[in-house]
Amino acid sequence: MALLPMQIAETLTSNVDAMTDDLVQWRRDFHAHPELGFLEYRTTSIIVQHLREWGYEVLQGKDACLSEERMGLPSSEEDEAAIARAIDEGADADFVHSIAGGHTGTVAILRNGDGPTVGMRFDIDALPLQESSEKGYYPADEGFNSIHASTMHACGHDAHITMGLGVARTMAQMKDSWSGTLKILFQPAEEGVRGAKSMVAAGHVDDVDVMFAQHVWPHDFEESDYAPGSGGALATTKYDVNLKGLAAHASGAPQKGKNTILAACTAVLNLYAISRHSEGATRVSVGKIVAGDTRNIVADHTHFEMEVRGSTTEINEYMEHRARTVIEAAAQMYECDYEIVRMGEAISLDSDPDLMDRIAEAGELVGVRANDPKWVEMTASEDYAFMMKRVQDNGGKASLLLIFTPSKGGLHSVEFTVDEAVLPKGVRVISAAAIAEMPAAH
Repeated sequence: MALLPMQIAETLTSNVDAMTDDLVQWRRDFHAHPELGFLEYRTTSIIVQHLREWGYEVLQGKDACLSEERMGLPSSEEDEAAIARAIDEGADADFVHSIAGGHTGTVAILRNGDGPTVGMRFDIDALPLQESSEKGYYPADEGFNSIHASTMHACGHDAHITMGLGVARTMAQMKDSWSGTLKILFQPAEEGVRGAKSMVAAGHVDDVDVMFAQHVWPHDFEESDYAPGSGGALATTKYDVNLKGLAAHASGAPQKGKNTILAACTAVLNLYAISRHSEGATRVSVGKIVAGDTRNIVADHTHFEMEVRGSTTEINEYMEHRARTVIEAAAQMYECDYEIVRMGEAISLDSDPDLMDRIAEAGELVGVRANDPKWVEMTASEDYAFMMKRVQDNGGKASLLLIFTPSKGGLHSVEFTVDEAVLPKGVRVISAAAIAEMPAAH
């Protein structure tokens, strides 16, 4: 693939630098109005408004995600409350009602003559955390802290949305510089790895030749600005477990009860006792337990939320099997009924080395410095892996870029934030890499 012509690189750099104020404004607005997975109504409304202004074909609602492949959907009460809040905060009411039921996210398509199809993924949801308001925390100091209680962009998706919009505008501005088809997927519900699979199932990446995604990554940028590729993300499965027993008086007739707290405690202890795997890393976590009614009643209901992970899809499947065995056995010990509900999943991923090299070359031409080595291990889980695998299985190339940002707190902490200097860097390198893959047909 030919390098990006210098004249195009200079124009691209100039265009992105000129929109820096807009990038900062967008990011701060999204940061102040975070929305949880499949409830991103205001966010989707704003994204779609911009995309239509820039000439994109827009797929929304049930056309964006295959409904039955979505996982971990919010309740109808949560959905209705999120819709009302989004409209109250300025979202287009008709649009929001047209995607009700958790049909958030969108796919933008720009057809620009013959050439390859390049895809991109930007995730848009937030996390259920109460953001820090301490002095010295940048969003608090600058007045754009989350206005939504117990919800914040603690994983940088506010920056991801912003970079996605910046790339969309840049690619539309520079249509004379490339030829092919651009697909930009603004994915809902990445947290809990619940949303990507539904976009893949809808067929949006089946014709993609080259696929990009990015994630902001806590790292100083004194020597480099980003990693052109990453891998090692753990495959994972998320479950909700519901145990049903029988209530009884804890003193008067304890023998008549079927105690779900005991079943849950037995399960949790033995989940953490699952044997590690000789062929790779494994993880297990139980992060939430809700049980019982009061101290003198044998608990007849317990709910807990858990996950398993493995360094490969196969090792994660081993963890899944062992976890199910443990939960079933614990329920049987205390004569309780049980239900295991699959809430999210992701497979393992790895970026293509030759594509990483091309990204680094394009990035250098627009002043964004690649890390050495180009590949950096990603220690979290990421359902973009489903998109990568579909593209790679079809003979295409894919990469997950890590955009470095210094931050006092790490990902998923109440003090995580993104240095706004990374916003134009991300837009420049992703736009440059895309145009390099789709040279103009002159």
